[in-house]
Amino acid sequence: MTTLLRFNHVTKAYGGSRVLDDFNLDLAEGKIVGLLGPNGSGKTTLIKLVNGLLQPDQGEVLIAGHHPSVATKKLVSYLPDTSYLRDYLKVREIISLFADFYADFDRQRAESLLSDLAIDDTQYLKNLSKGDKEKVQLILVMSRKAKLYVLDEPIAGVDPATRDYILRTIISNYSEDSSVLISTHLIADVEPVLDQVVLLDQGKLILQGETDDLRQEYGKSIDGIFRDRFRV
Repeated sequence: MTTLLRFNHVTKAYGGSRVLDDFNLDLAEGKIVGLLGPNGSGKTTLIKLVNGLLQPDQGEVLIAGHHPSVATKKLVSYLPDTSYLRDYLKVREIISLFADFYADFDRQRAESLLSDLAIDDTQYLKNLSKGDKEKVQLILVMSRKAKLYVLDEPIAGVDPATRDYILRTIISNYSEDSSVLISTHLIADVEPVLDQVVLLDQGKLILQGETDDLRQEYGKSIDGIFRDRFRV
């Protein structure tokens, strides 16, 4: 199975404090992977390294064999945990911007998804509800034909119906040769769609495996495993 994302002995520190500590990770293509861990475990730093927003102090990060760079922007489609879209733009204007900027953007897919949700693309983003804004952002990210989709808290702060839609969209809009990395605290909601789990704590990988195998080994859900591991 082809390795899509590799962290090879990666260390990243802030002010002498190691956020990732000699970190190793291999993720194969064709998987939906949950990136889990308590606050301060290193998830955000990992995501920023994948997107080239940070550089490792030691080790290397490889995406399909390439270091994060301008070239890997074509391989990674990133949904941050905060909105970066301008409220004064209409939805159709944002769609056009993405179509112009990303050669792999599937405008027809994006418009179809908007239609399914009855989101009027003539509306200004500022006039949409929080849930609809979240949906628009996800549609933009998932309408690219990328190799790796990195979603940072994609279902935080939205209602259960919107969460269900977002998860269905993720499942139905990635291909067999791509993977999805989902960072979330809402483990119980996301668990049904996960093929694999990556669990971090204090900058180290403490658990990785297929979700079905882990549930069988521990005799409980992934959410239950997480709660036991980090019980206060």
